[in-house]
Amino acid sequence: MLSRAWMEVDLAALVRNAAALRDRAGVPLIPMVKADAYGLGAIQVAHALEQLDPHGFGVATVAEGAELRAAGIVRPIILFSPLLPEEMGAANVARLTPTLGSAEEIAAWKAYGGPYHLSIDTGMSRAGVPWREMGALAGVIADHPPEGAFTHFHSAQLDDGSMELQESRFREALATLALGPALLHTDNSAAIVRHGRSPWNAIRPGIFLYGVGSSESAALQPECVVHVRARIVEMRWVEAGDTVSYDATWTAAGRRLIATVPAGYADGYPRGASNAGRVLVRGYPAPIAGRVTMDMIMLDVTDSGAEVGDVVTLVGDGSASKAPVDVASVAAIAGLSPYELLTGLRGRLTRVYRGQ
Repeated sequence: MLSRAWMEVDLAALVRNAAALRDRAGVPLIPMVKADAYGLGAIQVAHALEQLDPHGFGVATVAEGAELRAAGIVRPIILFSPLLPEEMGAANVARLTPTLGSAEEIAAWKAYGGPYHLSIDTGMSRAGVPWREMGALAGVIADHPPEGAFTHFHSAQLDDGSMELQESRFREALATLALGPALLHTDNSAAIVRHGRSPWNAIRPGIFLYGVGSSESAALQPECVVHVRARIVEMRWVEAGDTVSYDATWTAAGRRLIATVPAGYADGYPRGASNAGRVLVRGYPAPIAGRVTMDMIMLDVTDSGAEVGDVVTLVGDGSASKAPVDVASVAAIAGLSPYELLTGLRGRLTRVYRGQ
């Protein structure tokens, strides 16, 4: 049996989430596996998603792409962060497809002769050519046409008209091209759920794959993929007035049973959940008592029937109605985005893959 703390990744649920998005959009996937697949393990995730015949995979750095190539991934790997000139050689060696947004970048990449996707900024103001400045790239694009083109929505989860405005700007930018790229893509997870069938020919899902939806009322909800577990290693009774953990922020109102689990913020469990979060012990929602520490968390398990050695669920199993501990719920309690929580679950947690 596993000891200390670990993260279970349900690859079967991950694949079902991806298939649901693909079927809803009706076009091929470009799954985002950057940041080590949001902390779940890019190699294992990419291999699991191969069965869905994706167009390719999305990463953020040359090193991430090279890692996938070394692991046997042969599909296109698209690099969604801007490249420095000194990185182009390594990107070419790893057969990566960069996303370029300036005349200088496109001209420099032409020397390598590889494909690229044109990055068009329609309101994110982060990377790419601003949609209103497309004319300045006409010559270099005609000299080295892109294989694909895309934009990135900044607020696709909001029904505020911004997604539609950005999409209109994207169409305006594409209209300036003499020859349209073969592959066009705009939709991230939230946009796929809102759009339904995609108006383009590929989609770029990220967070939904890993079990986080855009809202409770969204038309499509993901299955839980990530489960963080730990085992109770020690238990003690405290009396009224006794305090628990650093800064003595928790004081027992009466005689309480405190359990210690060997996981903490060094494992990615958020310190912001101190005195506010709950975990599942034998299905019982046990409150966190005191500060989350670097290596340990203390729980009030007085009414749970818990024993030393019991497995505790810190994150996952989102169906528990009394105290949901899915990624989004834990992140909300801690004042984080689900992206921060997921990508922080790395460090010392052993990954255990299920459903392969």
